[in-house]
Amino acid sequence: MSGGSDSQRTSPSAASLSENELPPGYVCSLSEELVAKAREELQEKPEWRLRDVQALRDMVRKEHPTLSTSLDDAFLLRFLRARKFDYDRALQLLVSYHSCRRSWPEVFSNLRPSALKDVLASGFLTVLPHTDPRGCHIVLIRPDRWIPSNYPITENIRAIYLTLEKLIQSEETQVNGIVILADYKGVSLSKASHFGPFIAKKVIGILQDGFPIRIKAVHVVNEPRIFKGIFAIIKPFLKEKIANRFFLHGSDLNSLHTNLPRSVLPGEYGGTAGELDTAAWNTLLLASEDDFVREFCQPVPACNSVEGPALLPEGLAADAQCDDAVRAGKSQLYACY
Repeated sequence: MSGGSDSQRTSPSAASLSENELPPGYVCSLSEELVAKAREELQEKPEWRLRDVQALRDMVRKEHPTLSTSLDDAFLLRFLRARKFDYDRALQLLVSYHSCRRSWPEVFSNLRPSALKDVLASGFLTVLPHTDPRGCHIVLIRPDRWIPSNYPITENIRAIYLTLEKLIQSEETQVNGIVILADYKGVSLSKASHFGPFIAKKVIGILQDGFPIRIKAVHVVNEPRIFKGIFAIIKPFLKEKIANRFFLHGSDLNSLHTNLPRSVLPGEYGGTAGELDTAAWNTLLLASEDDFVREFCQPVPACNSVEGPALLPEGLAADAQCDDAVRAGKSQLYACY
């Protein structure tokens, strides 16, 4: 079973599961090369893997018995790998993952491909068919493809998380991580103003502290002057490690190619991998409809449960100052334009 793609992530609460009710045992799908990489970079020892999973499972049952989560091996491994097999940090990430989903129903309720056909058809985001030399999938985001009058910005965010959920099912992605390529060509001031501090803080809070994925680099190309304002909004919420993984290339594709070789990029970005095709990824997502229905279209526990807001990442726990922050952010955008 690889990365949980076959796992039923709609298990009853941890308290109601007994050992005999757990799904069939985990079978590693990693190559020998990736097993070695996971050992070196993530402190994952194959001989201890199932012991580590059991330890995290026991912690969930003991410390968060009402948490409605899957407890199968493949699912829990995502969180252990994302936090380099530190039990406490993996548990915190797991609890935050579920808290984030409850705290932002506009994004996470009814999260399924068929509900996002318009976003997928727009070409706002896709995953390139080739990985980078480190084995990272490349997620391409093109904000200029979004027309604000068609649907709100939260629909774009939903499409991003839909894509991440699909990617993280793969054990290879859990080990290698992902790379984001953001093309800001044609992004206007009016469009950028939709992505204010309130939205930025929530998105970054989830990506950094509420989702089990390793973001290895963010490459920004064709950014206009207005991007200085966008980045000024984003940067205060970024941890130093993530901030250091942002690379701004402007229109210099040669600079991009020093990080992402031409062989993995489509012709639109000076690559030799053919023309950009968004249809293949859309088809893959739409074929996963049933998985997302099982996971994201079920009743959600009340927000005032024992796993409540106190466990949210910082970006999701302080919405009260939203209006002032948005106004301040828009003034930053105008000042940088």
